[in-house]
Amino acid sequence: MATTSIWAVKDNLDRVLNYASNPLKTKETDSGYEYKGLENVIDYAVNDDKTERQLYVSGLNCHPSTVLQQMEQTKRNAHKEDGVLAFHAYQSFLPGEVTAETAHQIGLELAHQMWGDDFEVLVCTHTDKKHFHNHFVINSVSWTTYKRFLNKHSDYDKMRRLSDALCEKYRLNVITDSKKGVHYSEWQAKKQKKPTRRTLIEDDLERAIASSRTFTQFLQYLKSIGYDVKTNVKHIAVKPPGAPRFFRLYKVRDDGTYSEENIKKRIIEQDLYFEKRTRIKSKYQYHGNIKKAKKIKGIKALYFHYMYRMGIIPKNVPSRRKVHFIFKEDLRYMDRITEETTFLCKKKINTIEDLENYESEISNKIEKLVKERRCLYNKVKRCRNLERKEMIQKDIETISKEIKDYRKEVKLCEGIKQRSLKIKDKLQIVKEQENKVQERSSKERKRNY
Repeated sequence: MATTSIWAVKDNLDRVLNYASNPLKTKETDSGYEYKGLENVIDYAVNDDKTERQLYVSGLNCHPSTVLQQMEQTKRNAHKEDGVLAFHAYQSFLPGEVTAETAHQIGLELAHQMWGDDFEVLVCTHTDKKHFHNHFVINSVSWTTYKRFLNKHSDYDKMRRLSDALCEKYRLNVITDSKKGVHYSEWQAKKQKKPTRRTLIEDDLERAIASSRTFTQFLQYLKSIGYDVKTNVKHIAVKPPGAPRFFRLYKVRDDGTYSEENIKKRIIEQDLYFEKRTRIKSKYQYHGNIKKAKKIKGIKALYFHYMYRMGIIPKNVPSRRKVHFIFKEDLRYMDRITEETTFLCKKKINTIEDLENYESEISNKIEKLVKERRCLYNKVKRCRNLERKEMIQKDIETISKEIKDYRKEVKLCEGIKQRSLKIKDKLQIVKEQENKVQERSSKERKRNY
């Protein structure tokens, strides 16, 4: 089994290569070693103590003794001597898994398949640890095309796949963990403790389970709150209102909590006759006066109505109404919505016209302040008195802060205009869906009679 990684070297070329050969100059960190330049990396890679007197040092498209000069010359020829200077990669094996010769041979084959004839690569096998490992120092510029090696995510994936294939070729173990990571937006929302589409689905599934005595009732509950449900398939899938795709129940959570079998088991095991059902409360609440909110009109009233439909207001009042999934999705943006609502109340903005007038007024103020600051910049350049110069610079800082605050307000105005349109669209969509549900219910009642 071999693990792989690649990272960039951004410092000057000389020191990176030299630094790598001197372990006393390396600063050990949680991720290995922190390198200061290309020369340090190369010197570390070819360290005699680590490579058994350089018996396991080879060059691809370069000679180990002149690798620094060759890499520098390539950069000069390409006129690309700045930015990322090189890439340092490694391939590590389990203790006792391979001999030094085999490890080095695998490293050479990996370098050839990965970087081929386009890049200069130094391949070194270190034998100073129980786990033999290969170091690769790759020039960031191709000696044939003069194009840069960008080291994309796909390059790392390719390196791992090639390494695994070579391990299979030499009958070594291969990492079989194929656990899929979560999307960045989902990871970020989880880190910030904000709801995601998946967590909102989980909330609805919990309510459906708590409100059902049979699995059929469970599915009917989901349909009643606007979900599309696929049952004539191998795995039951659900799609929340407004969502772009279906979610298979058993995949909503990785541990299979919401598989069909587990849901049926939970429905059977729960107490079906308890009077006080567990209510899932939203952790977002608007701190304001709903009575005053009812008296206002226009865009401010639109925001308050939307927060009411989201289940945020009124505060501390247990609500029996169902919250549509489309509204619950915006709980992740509750901080922003609260900020926009507070801004509307603070500036006493009731209509779109009021908002546009205020935005125009602020834009004019910004324009005047920018001109004033430009004049102060010119004064600073001409001023020879240090005390006077300091006073002007303080004035510039004060004006810059005002401009920054005003620009935030302009951004809020733009955000409110865009969100208000989205809110109207969502309210219209939900209204149409609710009318369809009412019509369907009315027809069913007539049939029963």
